[in-house]
Amino acid sequence: MILGMVLERINDPGILKKLSPSELEQLAKEIREMMLNIISCRGGHLASSLGVVELTIALHRVFNTPDDKIIWDVGHQCYPHKILTGRKDKFPTIRDFGGLSGFPKRQESIFDTFDVGHSSTSISAALGMALARDLQKKDFSVVAVIGDGALTGGMAFEALNYAGHIKTNITVVLNDNEMSISKNVGGLPSYLARIRTDPKYFRLKEDFELIMGRIPAIGKSVVRSAERIKDRLKYLIVPGVLFEELGFTYLGPIDGHNVVRLGEMLSQAKSLKGPVLLHVVTQKGKGYSHAEKKPHQFHGIGPFDKKTGEVLVDNTACPAHRTYSEIFGSTLLDEASRDSSIVAITAAMPAGTGLGKFFETFPDRAFDVGIAEQHAVTMAAGLAIEGMKPVVAIYSTFLQRAYDQLLQDVCMQKLPVVFALDRAGIVGGDGESHNGLYDFSYLRPMQGMVIMAPSCGMELASMLKTALTLKCPTAIRFPRGKSSPPSALAPLIPPGKGELLKKGKDLLILAIGSMVGPALEAHRILAHKGISCCVINARFVKPLDRDLICSWARKCRRVLIVEEHLTTGGFGSAVLEMFNEEGLTKIHLNRMGLTDPFTGQGGRDNLLSLYNLTGEGIALEAEGIFFGRRGLLSRDGAKK
Repeated sequence: MILGMVLERINDPGILKKLSPSELEQLAKEIREMMLNIISCRGGHLASSLGVVELTIALHRVFNTPDDKIIWDVGHQCYPHKILTGRKDKFPTIRDFGGLSGFPKRQESIFDTFDVGHSSTSISAALGMALARDLQKKDFSVVAVIGDGALTGGMAFEALNYAGHIKTNITVVLNDNEMSISKNVGGLPSYLARIRTDPKYFRLKEDFELIMGRIPAIGKSVVRSAERIKDRLKYLIVPGVLFEELGFTYLGPIDGHNVVRLGEMLSQAKSLKGPVLLHVVTQKGKGYSHAEKKPHQFHGIGPFDKKTGEVLVDNTACPAHRTYSEIFGSTLLDEASRDSSIVAITAAMPAGTGLGKFFETFPDRAFDVGIAEQHAVTMAAGLAIEGMKPVVAIYSTFLQRAYDQLLQDVCMQKLPVVFALDRAGIVGGDGESHNGLYDFSYLRPMQGMVIMAPSCGMELASMLKTALTLKCPTAIRFPRGKSSPPSALAPLIPPGKGELLKKGKDLLILAIGSMVGPALEAHRILAHKGISCCVINARFVKPLDRDLICSWARKCRRVLIVEEHLTTGGFGSAVLEMFNEEGLTKIHLNRMGLTDPFTGQGGRDNLLSLYNLTGEGIALEAEGIFFGRRGLLSRDGAKK
């Protein structure tokens, strides 16, 4: 890895304080070049990181990290931070198993002060650190860096409100790039746009303070009158009054790519007492023309041609295959063309959830609520009450943020809302914060909830069509990856009915969702070894196909349950509960899944192999059960 002349000198952020303005500008260019060279080969969150290079340099130059604390919201923009904090030599391992995480991670570096991956958490975490500092009589600065997209999350406003109330010293840097993953929506982004495009107040403010400063020894009453006039003027023309009224000193907006000016304003913010909000305007994808033009495409991107910006196609994949997200989106679009009551809701991810064409075709029935999962779920409940058929498309990991709304506002009222849980299971390079490994566990206890998991694209289409006919809450969870799309009209699936795929007498493999394919591969391997194996595609986690599963369990007496989910509280737990209710207490039963949700990042196939969730791994476990060798696999799934 070839480093630029300035960057190669940076082994500790303290060196930044010694650099000249021209060296700082050169450093920014070298960091961008390094990120482009590496991310173009392996993929990652590029556009966000390109946009905060100067801001990251300025933060580490002004503040004395790691003693001073910098908390990055979401963490999509942390690559320059990692490069500047002693990890540039390891940067080529970003998102690899055993390499650098793509997000801030405390166990990785003392400069990473808070583990993140979900949005809108930075101000709350920063406030907690500031309060601990005050209680322990310590002296350090705390800075939260939050984007305008993450600021739409309700938790951010809860934190702003409380920070303004308690008045402790804290700096919030609002990184305003007009984007989250997709284009920002709502009143707050429009409000910020007015701030960044209307400089009238700042000229008036400076003139007012200059004039007042030149009046010698004016009386207190005059000062009070002048301040009242200033306040009234503020209400008329100050775009930043929202933050001022929350109790913050508002600074900005300033150019987020002028590293010298950033340093000056951060120094000012550091010197002020109480909560300060510095509004910084940046460009997502800055310095790389293709990312500047298509920031949404380069938010999270796979390997691409650095010269053209074109994504490199994996020629090993079947060209006829499509992502599960695409199959979901096209099926929903077809159904919506026949049923005007169907509406789609997503939380800042219309493209990521496969809803792009739906938004284009039915703009009046498509709702992107921004990063506001709780609002999305309860709004869907309101739509359902009035006779619409809402489909809420959210990544499995992000739906966790709306647990109470799922329970209270949808399930307790028995409302027919359909939840499409994309990226369920292991997601790969994004790591544990983005893995969807909890949905079976948190959805199963919810009264009236139907839970499905497709094994292929055709089954996903069938499940979506089925869900739209049910009069109850329904969740369909599907993995990241590709499958063959429906080749014919997808049939409805009787609720709670599994599918017998292979008959056998020696052992039953009971699989759900993405593990059905590996289970069939295990069947083939076992057949060559003379083991007669039954395979059932459960299709439903709730309700379970009690008759089908229990009847074959009684015949085989040995059962292996396989799921791409935590073993705690998941599909296997549901089957165990059912066997107990049916008195099937002498069945030889093993479960395969994940026992440690915090494995880290890496390729999805590699992580599945780690837990033996492959055809060979399942066959090995089944063979051990057949020959009575329990414990062939250790509890964490690794081969002994």
